Amino acid sequence: MDGIEPAFRRARRDDLPALVRLLADDPLGAKRETPSDPLPPSYGRAFEAIDGDPNQELVVVSLPGREVAGLLQLTFIPYLTYRGSWRAQIEGVRIASDLRSAGLGRRMFEWAIGRARERGCHLLQLTSDKTRPDAIRFYEGLGFVASHEGMKLHLEPTASGPVSGPGNAAPAAP
Repeated sequence: MDGIEPAFRRARRDDLPALVRLLADDPLGAKRETPSDPLPPSYGRAFEAIDGDPNQELVVVSLPGREVAGLLQLTFIPYLTYRGSWRAQIEGVRIASDLRSAGLGRRMFEWAIGRARERGCHLLQLTSDKTRPDAIRFYEGLGFVASHEGMKLHLEPTASGPVSGPGNAAPAAP
């Protein structure tokens, strides 16, 4: 990546097939993504929800001659903790397989850290699958610390539709 400056921009709807291919281009993504032509409509709905939310940024990384070289999603989250501060969550980080281990990941994270600072965040957090030790070492090398134990509960869709999304919000707590 010496001398080559990546460009960062918001994803466009027409990027979607290339983005899904990136997400599917690893052992975990290959099990959960469907980079078919045409794409399942769920990807378009998700893109529209992300693109329409001012606290979500789906970011494409481009290189000369390579319109979609990488991808990341930043979510900006307001919190009552830390005196009502904001934090950023980075997810869905992918780099084209032929460009991995060339320094693009570091550039992407430097950009994301700067973007989180621009938005006034006090913290940038991420999760990484435990089956990706190389990725975890990479994040630690950037200064990330495994300070918390994360947990997930996978929810199955109901007969009435997806688990979450517009119009399917959970009832307010009492």
